[in-house]
Amino acid sequence: MYNENFMGLGGFFWFTGLVESRDDPLYAGRLKVRIVGTHTKDKNALPTSDLPWALCVLPITASGISGIGQSATGCVEGSWVFGFFRDGESRQEPVILGTLPGIPSEWGRPFEGFSDPNARPGVHVIGGLSGTLQANGTGLPNEPNVSVYPREIGEPDVNRLAVANALKPHPSIAIRLASRTLAIPTAIFSATTAADGSTIEGSDGETFDQPANPYAAIYPYNHVYESESGHLFEFDDTENAERIHLRHRTGIGFEMHPNGDQTTLTNALTNIHKGIVNTYITKDHNLTIDKHYKIFVNKNGETGNSYDLIIGANSHVNIHCATGNINLTTGSSGKINLNSGGDTNFKVGGNLTIDVGGSFIRAVSGSTTENTTGEVIIRGSTINLNET
Repeated sequence: MYNENFMGLGGFFWFTGLVESRDDPLYAGRLKVRIVGTHTKDKNALPTSDLPWALCVLPITASGISGIGQSATGCVEGSWVFGFFRDGESRQEPVILGTLPGIPSEWGRPFEGFSDPNARPGVHVIGGLSGTLQANGTGLPNEPNVSVYPREIGEPDVNRLAVANALKPHPSIAIRLASRTLAIPTAIFSATTAADGSTIEGSDGETFDQPANPYAAIYPYNHVYESESGHLFEFDDTENAERIHLRHRTGIGFEMHPNGDQTTLTNALTNIHKGIVNTYITKDHNLTIDKHYKIFVNKNGETGNSYDLIIGANSHVNIHCATGNINLTTGSSGKINLNSGGDTNFKVGGNLTIDVGGSFIRAVSGSTTENTTGEVIIRGSTINLNET
């Protein structure tokens, strides 16, 4: 195969062709390619299964060994490729050097050579091979006769997000616009009056929106990767609109905006941290939750693992429960300690019930005033007044 007159000396036999199969039984990234000028278009004379397997050349950023780096699985049926025959005139061992994007002018015909053999279910062509796609039941033969690829004709094979043609936008643009969440409320704490007549300050809430889609790409500065099922990765270098966008086909993902802001969308999220987690927020932090919110601290019951909440000077802790209860309990040996550096006010709209299992001790340095509009009942086995 490697005679002294071949590799660059005795002739270099190159080719262009179309990928018709990537179902490599060796999982080695090989492709079956129908080669222009070497293979017939007639699949009856030369079915896809009889085409030779072609090896794929990877870039130097991939190792090509032991699964290190990217895999040689980027081509799809319908991809146009070019390469050379490493066995020269025998032309039985093609090597693919790259793909050839273009502007498809015709839909693929699954039953013909030089077409993607995979058919779109229930889709047919009206008006000839370059006509308009129509649904099944339009009078054409019952079997589908349009290949999966190319997906579109009359436009470049370059991803629409990279082309940035407003007349032919990528489907994700409209989906992102329609699914944007607006007017998300934040917590509101209304001002009220304390038991001593002083005012408890309120804390106004507001709403916030999911940031608008910052996409403003200009060709050729948006570098796009899109998988067959619709996963997306964009590195957009458009001036003043630079972004990084990773999107799952379901619509979740994250985006880094031109100003450095980040938007993250997710369904269920699980974070497991094996070490310390430190978070520093230099501005506000708003958290709005539709369902419950639970915190479990010191799961293993070790000593010294407290839940500490410190509020800096000149700010307040405001807790409001709209219609439910505020419940505070401890275990059998726990205490509830309330130390107030100033006044303590209790304003009760209903009854105040105190059930003490031990002694009830009040130590008042000043005077004690009790005003009751009803009767006062004091019961005890012994009642001592002014006892020294």
